[in-house]
Amino acid sequence: MVVQDLKVLICDDSMFARKKLNMTIADIGVKEIYEAADGEEAVEKYKAHRPDVVFMDIIMPKVTGIEALKQIIEFDPDAKIVMASSVGTQGHLKEALRAGASDFLQKPISDEDTKAILEHAAKGVL
Repeated sequence: MVVQDLKVLICDDSMFARKKLNMTIADIGVKEIYEAADGEEAVEKYKAHRPDVVFMDIIMPKVTGIEALKQIIEFDPDAKIVMASSVGTQGHLKEALRAGASDFLQKPISDEDTKAILEHAAKGVL
């Protein structure tokens, strides 16, 4: 698979963060990009679109990123979910990895990190 064929879901309660990540991913050449504003919406969109990679914020209203991660992993144990957070990362990092996260990024997510994650996903090594 090549990066351009990936389906990506971006879940963040910050519209600015979603748009920035969306532009970066689109610039890399990915055509199927979905967005969710909270964990509840992320779970619904995951089930509807079955993305290859999910970028998930941890701190969100309604359903947290960790809870959404658990629900998605329960639905699809092979889901590739990259958690992102700017606050309290150490405790959240351990919890996210225990819950099945594929990777963890510090916010703001750099364009280089985004590209590397997508390249790994395309090669099946995320």
